[in-house]
Amino acid sequence: MQLAIHASTMSDLPEAVPLANELDDIESLIRTYRPRILRFVTFSIGDADLAESITQDTFLKAYRGRESFRGDCSINTWLTSIALNLVRDQQRLQKFRFWRQARASAVDVTEAANFLPSGESSPESRILAREQASHVQAALEHLSPNQRKIFLLRFVEEMDLAEIAATLEMPVNTVKTHLHRALKSVRAQVGAAQ
Repeated sequence: MQLAIHASTMSDLPEAVPLANELDDIESLIRTYRPRILRFVTFSIGDADLAESITQDTFLKAYRGRESFRGDCSINTWLTSIALNLVRDQQRLQKFRFWRQARASAVDVTEAANFLPSGESSPESRILAREQASHVQAALEHLSPNQRKIFLLRFVEEMDLAEIAATLEMPVNTVKTHLHRALKSVRAQVGAAQ
C-alpha cells in the first residue's frame, strides 16, 4: 500500500524551525548535546579531564563555525564529527610527543659508530667495542621476550616497524611501545655499566 502525500497536505504541516536558531543558543545546545558528546569523547580517549576539555572545545568550535553548518546532517552528527576530529588531533599529538621523546633520548648514530670495530680501528677501540657489545647483550637478557625480539629485529635484522609488526602479527603501535621500552631499558643498563 502506497502512501501519497498531496501538496495540500504538505501545506498543513508546521514549518520547520531553522537549525541556525538552535546553533545560536549555545546554552541550549550544550544542555541538549553535552552528555552525548562527553560520553563519546570519554570512551574514545579514556581520560575524564581531557574529555571534559575536548568537549568544551567541541562546543566552542561549533559555536564559532555555526555559519558553516549546511544542514546536511543532524546537529548531533555535526557535533560528534567535530569532537571526533578533536580526539584525532589529540591522539596525533600524543604520537608526536612519543616520537619527540624517543628522538631526544636516541643514541647518536655517529656516537654509536665509534663503538663498532672497523678494519682501521686500534686494538683498544676493538676491545671497547666488544665491551660495549657485551653490555648490550647483558641488557638484552633483562628484556621481556617481545621487547628482545623487536629490539633484535630492528637493530640486528634492520627491519622497519611495519615489517616487524607483520612478522610478529602485532599492531605497529604495539611494536613501537615494546621498542621504546626496550631502548629505554638497554640505555639505562648500558649507562649504569659504564
